[in-house]
Amino acid sequence: MGTVFVNDVEIECGPQDNLILAARKAGVEIPHYCWHPDLSVVASCRMCLVEVGEKKPDGTVVMQPRLIPGCQTLAKPGTVIRTDSDKVKASQAQTLEYLLLNHPLDCSICDQAGECYLQDYTFKFGNAHSRLQEPKVQREDKYHIGEQIALFTDRCVMCTRCVRFTREISGTSELHVISRGSVEEIEVFPDQPCNNKLAGNVVDLCPVGALCSKDFLYKKRVWWLKSQDSVCNLCSTGCSVHVDQNENKLYRLRPRENDQAQGSFMCDEGRFGWKYIHRDARLLAPRLGRLSHAPASANEHAHAANGNGNGHAPTALSAALPVDMPTDLATLDPWPAALEATRTAIVQAMGKDGHKFVAIFSPMMTIEEAYMLAKFLRSGSVKPTLALGPVPVIGEDDRYPKNHRGEAPALEATKFTIAAEKCPNRRGVEMVLKHFQGELISFDKVLERVERGDVTGAYVVGGYTYPETGYDQQAMTALSKLPTLIVQDLLRSPLTEAATILLASSSFAEREGTFINQAGLAQLIRAAIRPLGECRADGRLLFELAGRKGVFNSAAIRREMATEIFSLSALGSGELGPLGTFITKQPQPATV
Repeated sequence: MGTVFVNDVEIECGPQDNLILAARKAGVEIPHYCWHPDLSVVASCRMCLVEVGEKKPDGTVVMQPRLIPGCQTLAKPGTVIRTDSDKVKASQAQTLEYLLLNHPLDCSICDQAGECYLQDYTFKFGNAHSRLQEPKVQREDKYHIGEQIALFTDRCVMCTRCVRFTREISGTSELHVISRGSVEEIEVFPDQPCNNKLAGNVVDLCPVGALCSKDFLYKKRVWWLKSQDSVCNLCSTGCSVHVDQNENKLYRLRPRENDQAQGSFMCDEGRFGWKYIHRDARLLAPRLGRLSHAPASANEHAHAANGNGNGHAPTALSAALPVDMPTDLATLDPWPAALEATRTAIVQAMGKDGHKFVAIFSPMMTIEEAYMLAKFLRSGSVKPTLALGPVPVIGEDDRYPKNHRGEAPALEATKFTIAAEKCPNRRGVEMVLKHFQGELISFDKVLERVERGDVTGAYVVGGYTYPETGYDQQAMTALSKLPTLIVQDLLRSPLTEAATILLASSSFAEREGTFINQAGLAQLIRAAIRPLGECRADGRLLFELAGRKGVFNSAAIRREMATEIFSLSALGSGELGPLGTFITKQPQPATV
């Protein structure tokens, strides 16, 4: 640590802090375009030029005659930084004027409007009017850059963040700078678009509106979006994300910087994989009794879950009720009847031998949900079997940056990992099950018992984002024959159609709780939207099913759980902070 002076404010800086970071610690913003903490330094945009000097032992200050790029200069002990002098202000205004010479100024249609560095910096550091009298240079937009990426060439400020990302983080090197001087542009080689699995990150990296996401293009103005911090649920890496929504509809996911998890980036699978939340295949209400028609095949339901079919969802409240109940749709709440029927069915199915009743816990559950369900089922004298549901694993961990042959780097050189395990909380659910069951029982063992006829009933938790990644056709067929089959799920499948009681649950964006990733990092997921239709957030559903008094609060459940389960004692405070908390005293490093 060393002492640095920023506009006469004395602060302490680390040996690797540059002037931008040093000024940030003093509450001073040094504008910049090309610099990013996870990319190499090129000092090309010249936006971060500041006056730099040195404070001598006798107290005198010697300033350098020329302006220095803040991104490229380390804040050594005794460094003096001036960001508010006339020379610095003139340089910033001139740089912005130059960048805006040929900029189209199409803020009215640009997706970046509202979160654009050009807008912000021009307001803070630039001039109100341009002196340019000549026509602006116009360039062709490039929609061929990638399947998910469009390049509006006129807006580009040539910061080269995107180029450095594809070389240093993904390692795929699709993006290049062609030509020189005033005609240089970002381009790809013919038939080699930027379609790597991390490609969407270049949209986040672009400080202006040059690189835009085709998925979000012209969908919604960013100032209408409300953002909530959460965690991606599509693999065990557990990327921290911002969930952006408006009027209870999701529009995009963005990475949230977290060095304890994935760093500054996220994969495209997670970025665009939330679409199932608004599919026709969503279950929107609880239901009592099996559907009269035969269950469709798993392929048909997978087709519907992916949005290519007309998913059947029991949206009417009357579909959630026994036939002998009134149907005043204006006042009727289907959940009290559904939860009471569920409690009764569990007691009857367990009978005197609870071992023949099985509860299958999904690795998509939060630890609070798993804890409440396990404690509820184990609270009586009859003890049912608690087992872990299918853990979807696809291939091997995909590590980046790749080399020119597409080969993964060594583990110690890995900068980002797309985990092969496609669930967010397998580790957390296992800890809960080991505490209550005493051992971890796999789904395969339960399935063998079901096929032998050694199971009288089951409580099955789904929540898999695509049904085909969870319970396969063999499992669905076997479970469908049980006389008591209680299914808690969010997407229609043969299993939900065969359920004697169906509890329509919610997605990760509609509930709160805790996920523990493959490295042991516990992070909070938070509700960004209200549960759709008459479905219910899983935490509230299980809280009321267990007959607990009051309102579900995940922090209170974590505190209770931490006192009971030693392996989760690190969560005893109830609050995990914005970056999460490792559940072990000596955390395993995340492979990201």
